[in-house]
Amino acid sequence: MGMAEMPHRYDPKAAEDRWTRRWEELRAFHAEAEGPERPRFSMVIPPPNVTGALHVGHALDNTLQDIFARWHRMRGDETLWVPGTDHAGIATQVRVEEELAKEGTNRRELGREAFVERVWAWKEHYGGRILEQLKRLGASCDWERERFTMDPGCSRAVRRVFVHLYRKGLIYQGDYIVHWCPRCQTTLSDIEVEHEEEQGHLWTLRYPAADGEGEIQVATTRPETMLGDTGVAVHPGDERYRAWLARTVRLPLMDREIPVVADEAVDPSFGTGAVKVTPAHDPTDFEIGRRHGLPRVQVIGRDARMSPEAGRFQGLSRDEARQAVLEALREGGYLVEEKAIRHAPGRCYRCGTVVEPLVSRQWFVRMRPLAEPAIRAVEEGRVRFVPDHFTRMYLSWMENVRDWCISRQLWWGHRIPVWTCRACGESSASEEDLERCPRCGSDRLEQDPDVLDTWFSSALWPFETLGWPEETPELRRFYPTSLLVTGYEIIFFWVARMIVMGLEFTGRPPFPTVLIHGIVRDSLGRKMSKSLGNGVDPLDVIDRYGADALRLSLVQGVGPGNDFRFRTDRVEAARNFANKVWNASRFAIMNLADADPATLLGTGGTPDQADPAALRARLPLARTDRWILARYQWAASEVHRHLERLDPGEAAQVLYDFIWGDLCDAYIELVKPRLYRKEDADEASPPGASPGDERDGAGTSPAPSGRNRWDDRAAAQATLFTVLDGSLRLLHPFMPFLTEEIWQRLPVHGETLSRASWPEPRGLEDPEAEEQVGRALEVIRAIRNLRAERGVEPARRIRAVLRAEPPVRKALADLRAEIASLARLERLDLTGPDQAPLGPGPHATPGDGQALTAVASGVEVFLPLADLVDVGAERRRLEKELAEARAAVERSRAILDRPGFREKAPQRVVQQEEGRLAEAAEREAKLLQQIGELERVEGRR
Repeated sequence: MGMAEMPHRYDPKAAEDRWTRRWEELRAFHAEAEGPERPRFSMVIPPPNVTGALHVGHALDNTLQDIFARWHRMRGDETLWVPGTDHAGIATQVRVEEELAKEGTNRRELGREAFVERVWAWKEHYGGRILEQLKRLGASCDWERERFTMDPGCSRAVRRVFVHLYRKGLIYQGDYIVHWCPRCQTTLSDIEVEHEEEQGHLWTLRYPAADGEGEIQVATTRPETMLGDTGVAVHPGDERYRAWLARTVRLPLMDREIPVVADEAVDPSFGTGAVKVTPAHDPTDFEIGRRHGLPRVQVIGRDARMSPEAGRFQGLSRDEARQAVLEALREGGYLVEEKAIRHAPGRCYRCGTVVEPLVSRQWFVRMRPLAEPAIRAVEEGRVRFVPDHFTRMYLSWMENVRDWCISRQLWWGHRIPVWTCRACGESSASEEDLERCPRCGSDRLEQDPDVLDTWFSSALWPFETLGWPEETPELRRFYPTSLLVTGYEIIFFWVARMIVMGLEFTGRPPFPTVLIHGIVRDSLGRKMSKSLGNGVDPLDVIDRYGADALRLSLVQGVGPGNDFRFRTDRVEAARNFANKVWNASRFAIMNLADADPATLLGTGGTPDQADPAALRARLPLARTDRWILARYQWAASEVHRHLERLDPGEAAQVLYDFIWGDLCDAYIELVKPRLYRKEDADEASPPGASPGDERDGAGTSPAPSGRNRWDDRAAAQATLFTVLDGSLRLLHPFMPFLTEEIWQRLPVHGETLSRASWPEPRGLEDPEAEEQVGRALEVIRAIRNLRAERGVEPARRIRAVLRAEPPVRKALADLRAEIASLARLERLDLTGPDQAPLGPGPHATPGDGQALTAVASGVEVFLPLADLVDVGAERRRLEKELAEARAAVERSRAILDRPGFREKAPQRVVQQEEGRLAEAAEREAKLLQQIGELERVEGRR
């Protein structure tokens, strides 16, 4: 690639398509498990659902991981980032069942074996889509090592873990309340249940005392479950119900006596302060029932219809039963009140059906013995969370951990490896399929029909993806992994369980550090959801703005753990930054076309990277060259520092500010006059210089002519190349496609930027140059701001006067040409602090109306007003605005002085009108001041 091939505009799609293919051809992201000893860095991707499509959460999560992977790879670390997908039991089964329904059949008709074959076929056809989408995002995974939670290696690991825990007594079967999806016909984990607020009702019911003395009222959002009530609970400290303790009430419609119990779980402020207890249909009630020995009466079945325990309501759906129960309560005089409320019932994350809490016989992992080592690992600092406050969340969850329900009533997934002998009743767990009963030798074995919770297999992800339980080279080299990047929603569901399993089966935590990021919300701060219709498709964003713009917009300035709002203007700003980098690079490459590569690299430079220190020692650098090199070193060290502390958001902000401000807006503009070709070098003096003006020569090039001018150009070229090359390297982890596309067009480059060395410039400190050039840039900004204030056309050259102490004045004189060029000055005069800036006379003092003034870094800036505007035209404009302001003042005064207005009008209206009067009066005063300044200028012409 070269300048001739560099279009005027950056085309993200072309670059992304080209480099996605090229990186794979080069095996740029492949890690060697065996080879030379060198530092290593490894991560595993949080496996997205095999059914999934890229969403904005994936985009954020994987952009952050990619930044760290690319950074470590460029630092020379052997870097492994393992990609893969999760089999997503419920989601995948639902998708395939939907396909079967279109064909007029279902899984029951197919049978288990044929259905599972059908799911595998679906997975092979559709399952790789999300990984291809991650490639579009720029994810630099080792695609040769893609894993799947149900591939043979992972399946072997899952069985090894299950059998180990089973034989250790840590896996058991028991009856417990679970989330049940009547549509998917399976249990769900907490994270698979979504809660979104909707309109509902709260009904107050009357339960009469069994002895006929009084009644107790309870409030419920689910009156149909009252058929299964086995108690009423109140808070032990609630004085209203102290006399009710140890008494019983009669359950309406079912004619059953149930006790009143006291329990801390009751919220006295909810409803009446007394709650019905239905242990078979509510998790809190289940625990209350266990504590007080209350029976469980299941009145709703797995099909979401009323069971025989519901009496005359048997067979009705939940909704039908609700209406029938309410009507019966109303007729019996038991319904006290009905009111509308907002509440958030749990729904299946996959199909949207309201879940039903049910007591069910399931497989569980006994978590307390496993949690204790995982708690110690964090308390002892062997695992740390960034930000640290997530440590408290983790410890709180783990210290209050409940046993983990790991069985799901599905056909797609890791089938539970337990066989029951129908001859002798023995149950046996085995890593291999059993043919005969280990106890009696019978072949009448039946495998448990359930499959394992998807989170069970993903809890093994950091070591099963590296070949465990085999002692593979990958496991030896890359485990424990170096970093986990994930969202805070799954600290318990995934992160904690990985720590538990890693310690139990390898003796080591699976990672030393967990970087937690926040949630991407919509522009109003709401969580994105299908029901709100506020989701953002990152592929649409990539199509419109490019992957790099999306990546930068997701991370720039966002601190670890913080939620942030997705706004299109952030992506547009990132796209504009990409265009800025492209245009500046195009200019630079055009002016580097004739440069000598050896000069650009400097003595001791590597084949693909300049040596800034050698450059500085070899070439006569201008003060602006030394300034940008010092700023480049500062930016590189800050980016490195922020990445070391796992804050890529701040690193991105540093780069954005340095590249846009220091490199593009300042240095490239400052260096343009020095980049003229040799044949143009003998032109007139730089703008802004007065006859006889000379530079002081301290550390700068001689006057720009002849051979010295040509050497000065070579120094400018080498400096520009060094800083541009280094900036592209620093920016590459954040914007990989853009930077690779530009870097390949530099006069000196390598095969791929993704494998180029990370810049670590040293020895470029130059406080003097930073102070002096920084001051000059502040002066330029001040002049530009004053010009903008008065609406001076950008192309118009004006006069400026700078007043400063002698040492500062000397430094400004050395940068006279640069200041004049960037501030668009026809003439630049420098005076001392005791001199009148606009010449002798009684009117040459600041603030007398002759000039616009500002102070920048201790330098007084004066722009003669007469040079800025057409005084006559400006006066006519101001007088017109003054007339309008006076009319507004009179109008507001007339309204406020109207008899009775202040007494009768609403206070808000009075205050609004007073605000208008104050604003108009302030505008009038300012315009009078500006007109007075113009009159003084006219009087002195």
